Amino acid sequence: MADGDTPANPGDNPFGENPFANVPMFGEFAKAMAGQGPLNWDAARQFASLASSGGASEPNVDPAVRIQLAELARILELHVHDLTGLDTVFPEITPVTRSVWAQRTLEAYRPLFTEMASSLGKRQPGEALTDSDPMMAMMANLSQMMAPAMMGMAVGSMVGRMGQRTFGQYDLPIPRGDNTLLVVPANIDQFAADWSLPTDEMRLWVLAQELTGHTLFSLTSLREQLAGMVRTYVGAFQPDPSAVAERLGSLEMEADGADPMQAMQQLLGDPAVLLGAVQSPEQLALAPQLDAAVAAVVGYVDYLVDSVAVRVIGGDALRIAEAVRRRRVEVTPDDVFVERLLGLHLTNEQVQRGKTFAAGVVDRVGEAGLTAFMAKPQALPTPAEIDAPGLWIARLEL
Repeated sequence: MADGDTPANPGDNPFGENPFANVPMFGEFAKAMAGQGPLNWDAARQFASLASSGGASEPNVDPAVRIQLAELARILELHVHDLTGLDTVFPEITPVTRSVWAQRTLEAYRPLFTEMASSLGKRQPGEALTDSDPMMAMMANLSQMMAPAMMGMAVGSMVGRMGQRTFGQYDLPIPRGDNTLLVVPANIDQFAADWSLPTDEMRLWVLAQELTGHTLFSLTSLREQLAGMVRTYVGAFQPDPSAVAERLGSLEMEADGADPMQAMQQLLGDPAVLLGAVQSPEQLALAPQLDAAVAAVVGYVDYLVDSVAVRVIGGDALRIAEAVRRRRVEVTPDDVFVERLLGLHLTNEQVQRGKTFAAGVVDRVGEAGLTAFMAKPQALPTPAEIDAPGLWIARLEL
């Protein structure tokens, strides 16, 4: 097939016939989007790099900072071992720039994002990208063809913007497959300056969170149970190929007399619409279980981090914890997008549920018992058990 030709058979294009074949600019663009698979990883990496660094070059992490973080981590490891009773082997702390964090995180979450993109690329049985309105049909077809690139841009931008504010790799309570502990000193130090917190103590607190998160996810049964829930959730989206066309129509009605290009920019700025993601009945059924699991993980980590921090930081530990957790539940568009895609809800209510759960377990079985029970098979609590720790303990004792 010569350059510039459209596919001889519309079936060669998994997203249908190119509706812009005779419009040079859009025709070439749409053709380039076809055949990329469910997610364009080149676009994801480029947008992650751009969003995390703001397009500016970043200085490498100061070697002195690397040395100090490694020394602080060795101190904290002893306390985490003591509180959990586990002989966890900790990886070396790896300080990175924002853009490196974004690239490494994008790769770590690649299986999840691929699963999600695949579920969004599925057509429902009997679905056809046709409509009585030719413009609506064309927009729906365009949405399908652009999906891999738009998915890549949306996911890359989301992860990149997370890189601008994250402290480490366990700000999101999601297990990772790689055996590293990434921290972003630029973000940690900036947060300490913004909140008038001692920099060294802020670094200690973040390292305590990372080491505790690593300890929890070193428990094979728990890690696999939570990862399985998240994987099931992201693989259960139901695509809506007409979402862009419908949204465009609503924008036209809302923007009576407004600049049509501005209306289009609004449309393209809404990643959830572009991805056509809608929550499925399977996801709705799974959400309470996933909420309970995430609350338990957050509650466990917060409880142990507080215990470690009080030992090594002292009086400022609780002030740091309050500032960090207030920041964690501040909702941004990126946070909402993450929640929608991965099924996480890090709200004040969720954090409080987890805190109450962990405290209730410790009251009954002690700090060592909290970790011992979390290490049991199928340890993540049900929606009923997260609000009644005694039921959880009784089930796992059987």
